[in-house]
Amino acid sequence: MEVVATTEILADLAQRVGGDRISASSLVPPGGDPHSYEPTAADAKRVAKADITFTNHLLLEPQALIKTIDANAPEGSPNVSLAEAAESYGARVIPLVENIGLDVLWLGLRVRGTGKSRGATRTSAVQLTATGLTGPGQLVAYLTESLGHPDRYFDSTDGLGASDTTTLPPAAHTHLNWAFTKPGVYRLTLEGKLDVAAGQPVRPLGKGTFTFAVGVDPSTVKPAGGGPATVLADGHTDLTVDLDSGQVHAYSDAESVGAAQSVVAAEQVVIDVPNRALATVPDDNRFEFLGKPGTQVHQLPQAVLGKHVHGEIDPHLWEDVANAKAYAQLMRDTLISADPDGKQQYQDNTAAYLRELDQLDEYVRTKLASIPQQRRQLITTHDAFGYLARAYGMTVAGFVVPNPAQEPSVDQVRKLSETIRNLKVPAVFIEPNLAQRASVLTQVARDQGVQVCTIYGDSFDQHARNYVAMMRHNADELQRCLGEAK
Repeated sequence: MEVVATTEILADLAQRVGGDRISASSLVPPGGDPHSYEPTAADAKRVAKADITFTNHLLLEPQALIKTIDANAPEGSPNVSLAEAAESYGARVIPLVENIGLDVLWLGLRVRGTGKSRGATRTSAVQLTATGLTGPGQLVAYLTESLGHPDRYFDSTDGLGASDTTTLPPAAHTHLNWAFTKPGVYRLTLEGKLDVAAGQPVRPLGKGTFTFAVGVDPSTVKPAGGGPATVLADGHTDLTVDLDSGQVHAYSDAESVGAAQSVVAAEQVVIDVPNRALATVPDDNRFEFLGKPGTQVHQLPQAVLGKHVHGEIDPHLWEDVANAKAYAQLMRDTLISADPDGKQQYQDNTAAYLRELDQLDEYVRTKLASIPQQRRQLITTHDAFGYLARAYGMTVAGFVVPNPAQEPSVDQVRKLSETIRNLKVPAVFIEPNLAQRASVLTQVARDQGVQVCTIYGDSFDQHARNYVAMMRHNADELQRCLGEAK
């Protein structure tokens, strides 16, 4: 049988379970980034010929890739979202916790809820449109892509219209820069709509009006609803469309609403954009929409470089070997359902592979247990190692360049240097396929006399061509680079 998976890791697991009764391949090429891969016409043809398709999902893959699979997979053939379905086989999922140390509010966009009662599926799209703005200046909400190119989502400098719309898949979240050209009080109205599928009419959802206190005391500003205000000044907040209720509201973990994220009505919100959020417009014509070079704007930063759409659950389950075992068992039963004649072979292959994975789990656990507790700190290029940390007693640490549109400032580099010194980490870790995004981390590590080591997250390379080799490398490298100083 032809088995098509989205990533090399999933294809490798499937091949070990299927053995010589299947041919498993990955749509994302070797060394590719599954978070940003753009599918081709050839990919659609491969999916159309597949007997089985495996995706990880939980928004690991971009929605364009998921749409290519769902639109082209043969009717009636198994099309399995492994990360969601593997829970019934014992996989344990964890929230994607973004703990990035900004000194201002981190503001993004989010879609919550399944929307099943409205006909939504994983290939649906939620439109969020800026339909109104009042205030003393202009607002631009934009995303800085990994090569520094700005992609404007909402831009009032040329008036608001149909183009001031962005789309997100269900259960997704993304990050933005929010720039205001003058201080004062702004009110932004956002309206949500649901695009269930091509050819069907777009279905209206709710709308909400959010208040921003830009360079002024937020305690003196009344929210849009006129009642008591909830000032959001720290932590992580998303302007959110709820697919189930149809409401547009804030979803925030600011101290004023408690440590866990919770709902705040749009008309109750006052978002603090303080004077310490002042940023200088760079001398780069790509950013001329913000004003003349050298002028200052108030800007809540994007915090994470590049387009980074994800859900509320960390999708990188395989970094815990126990979860990879759950994937293998789910794949076994999927193969059996499509090819009953191969049942015994699939069962035997899986039993042998599970024994190998048990040995791998013990190997990783033993290696990482030998690292002194205070040195089990991970600074990486990519937030892909929460499961590894939970399963094997590590701690994930990180850094942020608040405005990725520019080269990091002296102060930003200083903060990163202090983080490395304060944690007393002997090494930082870079994924081979993301090395081009890690120049700042690499340089600061070298300046601090810290090793730069490699770790695998989403893909293989010529040095690690299968899942077992990848995880053994990670364990060996973590022990080598974080173990006792020689």
